Amino acid sequence: MPLTLALAQINTHLGDVGANLEKHLSLVIEAQSMGADLIVFPELSLTGYVLQDLVSSVAIRPSAEDPQFRHLLEASDNIDLVVGFVDEDSRHRFFIASAYLSRGRVLHVHHKVYLPTYGLFDEGRFFAWGDNIRAFDTRFGRMGILICEDFWHASPPYLLWLDGADMLLFTSASPGRGLSEAPSLESARWVERINQAYASLFTTFVVHSNRAGYEDGLNFWGGSTVFDPDGKLMVKGPYHQEDLVLSEIDLNHLHRARTRLPLLRDERTALVMRELNRIILAGEQVNR
Repeated sequence: MPLTLALAQINTHLGDVGANLEKHLSLVIEAQSMGADLIVFPELSLTGYVLQDLVSSVAIRPSAEDPQFRHLLEASDNIDLVVGFVDEDSRHRFFIASAYLSRGRVLHVHHKVYLPTYGLFDEGRFFAWGDNIRAFDTRFGRMGILICEDFWHASPPYLLWLDGADMLLFTSASPGRGLSEAPSLESARWVERINQAYASLFTTFVVHSNRAGYEDGLNFWGGSTVFDPDGKLMVKGPYHQEDLVLSEIDLNHLHRARTRLPLLRDERTALVMRELNRIILAGEQVNR
């Protein structure tokens, strides 16, 4: 079964949800005209990244009652969407979120679990931590969404894999850091190695949409990628510029990869749970 993906590595207008929404809707139309079935936007694609005190003013609700989100739901009638935004819950906590939209419905919302608050990053001061990692069903199979720092920890992709996700959708606003010998930044090369490793370890598709452009002194490097279940690079967007990157994937590749390398079949989840409980219990005893 073929699936055509569009990775929208866009630049955003900081704090201007209306302008960013217009760009989303325009790119949705463009992706549809190119035959895409699913378009994936980066982390915080509707708001920009360095929000700080703007967080509360740009928050929207992922529902048809929200005047901004309503347009995205309407746009999902003919193409599935993954969009990044600030979500506000009923108790007025704010989350970095990504939503999967399909045929006018919100199928899933992921709240970023790991909030970097070190070096260039200050997310923990302004956002609440998400506390769920769940796979979800789509018309193209079972998927999972993770946001930026979530992917640098081994447990979130592992949990999604065990929960049945055959495609990991990874959205980010990753700024460039460090120089390398290749024509890319060290941070870009590191991310690409991680993406390839997860695709190989979990025999799954890894889809990464990263934003581009500059914001408040940060340079977002783009370079969106798709890796197949054998860990092979299928497509790679350009560095440091906006682009709509298309990739056609064959979902039957999962059958071939897992027949050749049955890692999922042989995974011993009961052993993992038993040893995790042992480690947690030992840690609690040490801290008493």
